[in-house]
Amino acid sequence: MMSTAFSMRAITRASFSAAAFRQIAARTGTRTLATTTVSHPDPSDTSASAKLIEQHKPYALTTYARPNLVFTKGEGCYVWDMEGRKYIDFTAGIAVNALGHGDKEIAKIAYEQALELIHVSNLYHNKWAGELAKTLVETTKEQGGMHGAAKVFFSNSGSEANEGAIKFARKVGKIVGAEDKIGIVSFKNAFHGRTMGSLSATPNPKYQAPFAPMVPGFSVGEFNNVEQINTLITEKTCGVIVEPVQGEGGIFAGSVEFLSALRKRCDEVNAVLIYDEIQCGLGRTGDLWAHAILPKECHPDILTMAKPLANGIPIGAIMVNNKVADAIKIGDHGTTFGGNPFACRIAHHVFTRLASPSLQSNVRTMSTILKSKLESYQKKYPSLIADIRGRGLLMGMQLAIDPTPVVGLARERGLLIITAGNNTVRFVPPLVITEKELEEGLKIVEEALGEMAKNM
Repeated sequence: MMSTAFSMRAITRASFSAAAFRQIAARTGTRTLATTTVSHPDPSDTSASAKLIEQHKPYALTTYARPNLVFTKGEGCYVWDMEGRKYIDFTAGIAVNALGHGDKEIAKIAYEQALELIHVSNLYHNKWAGELAKTLVETTKEQGGMHGAAKVFFSNSGSEANEGAIKFARKVGKIVGAEDKIGIVSFKNAFHGRTMGSLSATPNPKYQAPFAPMVPGFSVGEFNNVEQINTLITEKTCGVIVEPVQGEGGIFAGSVEFLSALRKRCDEVNAVLIYDEIQCGLGRTGDLWAHAILPKECHPDILTMAKPLANGIPIGAIMVNNKVADAIKIGDHGTTFGGNPFACRIAHHVFTRLASPSLQSNVRTMSTILKSKLESYQKKYPSLIADIRGRGLLMGMQLAIDPTPVVGLARERGLLIITAGNNTVRFVPPLVITEKELEEGLKIVEEALGEMAKNM
């Protein structure tokens, strides 16, 4: 590799784009990108996309750093931007669009239900909330998940689901213990949401610092560290929240030994064990639930879900066992929109498809291909790629440097990918992706890695 004063490590996440890379390379004499392969350069400041963004900018609160892209339609594993260019989507709306884009069956059901009934509030019963709850509980147990699953509360998002789970754990704690049994334990590299309770369980200074102080009573342990558990989880602990496979933090799977030890310790101190499967659940790992491969002794008291449950229609859910359900009384929790018939009918349809053996089989098959390809790239670029890990179609490729440039290089070649913590590129394509589509996207990944390797 060529020696140069310019280092990829000097590029910050906030400033990098493939276009910026070319400018820096020209100034420093490093090799630049093979521009003939750039088929999807980010729209210029004079493009229709940029002009529309500028029109909206005075009115939209800026909380995301985004390229000048405006997506206008999608079909299957592809999306099109305002400039008419087609991209293959390995992000699935951050693991949301499990059934892809523009699904005709979902569109038909949404149309029918919108004409029939969208919302009536939780002051009244509706048909689809009950049907969805029944299907979630029964199918979960049938497919080896949470064997004590009993009842469901619906929310509008994953963060809300975790917020409710934390509240439920505190209520149980006060019943089985005392007023000071309020401790919540989470783990490093976790991501549980951005509302104040779920944020307090997300020990990342980047997210927490601007909004400190956090909610009192939260403590943090090392993920997969069994030795710490007895001192970390005490008689004052009411709940432990953990992702069986961490997503945002860098794609780290919890070991059977660790999750078993958590379950055992929670039983010893009468604490509630919460599995956050918002990203890793609902077919993403090749099983209906990531924890379904674990022995029953590892199963949770509460299971939270959201992202793909309605394939992009906002909905979240909290599944609880009878111990938790018995503690929650009328008036303890509520929601205006959660459980509305529109979202629940769509979710009922989507969940039935996510639970199908054929879809889960496809996930496992595509996972084998994806992992094999990524491992071959690691052999090809050993100084660039540090690790390949994950389950199903929740796969991570950890780099030795900031992975942000790979995202830009891939996007300018027609592929959408995202990052996660610990210098990781995250692969979360739709679960219906075909081998042809997967190979198409992976060719772009390989090309992007090649450009990175040239300039290290």
